[in-house]
Amino acid sequence: MDAKRQDKALARQALERDRRRWPREAQPDNEAAPSLAPALEPLRFSTLELAPEDQFVAWQAHMAPLVEIKLPDDKSLDDGFAADHTAWNFGGMLIVQQRAPAHGYMRSAAKLRSSSIDHWYIALPHTGRSWTEVDRRVAENQPGKLEIRSLGYPFRGRATESQSLFLYLPRDLFADAAATLDAKNNSILSGNFADLLLDYLYSIEARLRSLTADDLPRIVHATRSMIIACLSPPAEHAAATEQLMSVALMERARRYVHNNLDAAHLTPDSMCRALGVSRSRLYQLFEPSGGVLHYIQSRRLLAAHVALSDPSDSRRIVNIAEAVGFSSAANFSRAFSKEFGYSPREVRSSVVLPRPAHSVSHAGHEEASSFEHWLKALGS
Repeated sequence: MDAKRQDKALARQALERDRRRWPREAQPDNEAAPSLAPALEPLRFSTLELAPEDQFVAWQAHMAPLVEIKLPDDKSLDDGFAADHTAWNFGGMLIVQQRAPAHGYMRSAAKLRSSSIDHWYIALPHTGRSWTEVDRRVAENQPGKLEIRSLGYPFRGRATESQSLFLYLPRDLFADAAATLDAKNNSILSGNFADLLLDYLYSIEARLRSLTADDLPRIVHATRSMIIACLSPPAEHAAATEQLMSVALMERARRYVHNNLDAAHLTPDSMCRALGVSRSRLYQLFEPSGGVLHYIQSRRLLAAHVALSDPSDSRRIVNIAEAVGFSSAANFSRAFSKEFGYSPREVRSSVVLPRPAHSVSHAGHEEASSFEHWLKALGS
């Protein structure tokens, strides 16, 4: 009997060795491992290859969609302005690595009226300091600190020579926490959650070249949750899951509006049917944005403003109005003037941003336009 058991054991061992040599079965397509190829292609802009006297004007043009840049009083164009800017697009978030000499900056009320960019951004300086004023309140930032600010409000400030990391996040990503963020506009984040967020952002920066497509949306939502945790009282941290669900629903609603701007049936009722929610839930979702109808009209007017500001768009004003859902040219003109403080005809006939007086390389101009496109498309 012992000999038989020994023979069976030896047979099982032989079978197992043979099985290890068998080719593995092909996995079904839906179970295939995700691609591990890097997903991010950086967009770089640098003034280093330009003549010193052209560097600052090139940097002004590159940053024009965001802020107006000024030289310090003791500097001139001939001193040069050696700066570089590398942007990474996560789809729902932009990360920018930037090095720049000392300068002043301002986002004026006039720029706000002509800009559809109203994102939140977070500044994390590796070196240097900055001082930014909003409504007479100054926030001083330095290495090891996080500063949060809205591009939907005017501000001005100055920075020393610095190397920094910036995050740009669409306002709609925080629609359910708008009041919380607005209360913290132009402030320095502090506390344990801020320290965790700081370490987290450092780790993302170190891995920018190796992130995969599957990583990107998860990072955006994780970043959003950590920012909310930094800003919310401790008692509200348990609500993070519910907030994420609201953000996902708001994202679906925002995309529905974006894809149906020209549709006459774009109404709260049609949105409720498309999203599968009640009218009260829809109204609650859009309350921080001024209501559903206000949000729809604001998106339509912003889309019209972008089209009117595009020199390559030769459509008549009335055709642009119809394309964004306005059936009456008169109603469109009144709503547009009320929203922006000037008429559609004034946008079409005026140059919103001044062109640089000095020549800038064609490649530099293309990169500046691409960064502006990324900003405008963020969250779309």
